[in-house]
Amino acid sequence: MTADPPEVRGSTWFQRFLLPGFAFKAVVIGGGYATGREIAEYFLPSGPWGGLAAMFLSTILFSLICALTFLFARAVGAQDYRTFFKQLLGPAWFAFEAAYLLFIILILAVYGAAAGAIAGAIFGVAEVWGTIALAAAIVAIVTYGNASVERMFVYVSYLLYAVYFLFIVLALTQFGPRIASGFTQPGGSASWLAGGTVYAGYNIIGAVVVLPVVRHLTSNRDAIVAGVLAGPLAMLPAALFFTAMVAFYPAIAGQTLPSDFLLQQLDIPLFHLLFQLMIFSALLESGASSVHAINERIARALLNNRGIALGNRARLTIALVLLIGCMFVADRFGLVALIATGYRALAYVLIAVYVIPLLTLGLWRLTHDGPQQELAA
Repeated sequence: MTADPPEVRGSTWFQRFLLPGFAFKAVVIGGGYATGREIAEYFLPSGPWGGLAAMFLSTILFSLICALTFLFARAVGAQDYRTFFKQLLGPAWFAFEAAYLLFIILILAVYGAAAGAIAGAIFGVAEVWGTIALAAAIVAIVTYGNASVERMFVYVSYLLYAVYFLFIVLALTQFGPRIASGFTQPGGSASWLAGGTVYAGYNIIGAVVVLPVVRHLTSNRDAIVAGVLAGPLAMLPAALFFTAMVAFYPAIAGQTLPSDFLLQQLDIPLFHLLFQLMIFSALLESGASSVHAINERIARALLNNRGIALGNRARLTIALVLLIGCMFVADRFGLVALIATGYRALAYVLIAVYVIPLLTLGLWRLTHDGPQQELAA
């Protein structure tokens, strides 16, 4: 087996065990439940206890797929999604990229719109300024590559977990009896099994988006531990959020922005501002992760084909083109609405070209092929 590169030999326990989970959490929260809408959509219909069961199922599925993804990525030497899918799907690898690019157009446009709404609500300015602010922050981070992106994961994660913890403390203090009463309500009519599975299917794409951080893994044990931890790290804030939402179950299920509804009930202006800042940071994490994944895919292809490293200026240019196209142009031409119409279908395509092949072909190769350098051949 070939020796690990220097940066792997010097990896810290944080980079090996927690960083992949923090990165995965960034994609799931920003693209999923930061506003609480997705929690209301996929978990509340199953009722208070059914919703928690669905969240537990999503957590298990996240941990399983992340662990297998990190194992396979390490086995084939993949630090970007292109290398990963060329090994997993062979000549059909482009099927994932086509679906992923459409996915990126949608989520970056949605992030831009969400940032605009936050800016308008907090500062009373035109929404376009919030979109510009988010785009500028993403560009500033991804321009400097892996080190800059990984620092963002660490600092934003501290902010995010702290705000969610404070949120649940305030909710328990002010809504404690209502939360207890909410958990005595009868279960919903929706299947917790379906809700947890569909939610995981929508968001598991984050496991391949964060492949650049798997370079820190030093062994298969690292990959398994990091993957198993990724599920709880991503879903713990969601469980805290859900618990607070139960205080106003079932009426809160009809709220467009459940997070803002709960913040209004708390009626603490300073914390309201802090929470909106946290949501903006979550959007920044997710947006930067998605753009960085594209940069790393191009960087690896450029290095392999021409022996040239992707410089900071090129990273900046790629980020600008992506963000302008996705956050501004796509929305103007109605492309976002077109893709959003088929959002669920797109998610099922991602399951078909990623999750199912990983659980079959990927698992078979991991258990039947030889050492690392042979599997990557």
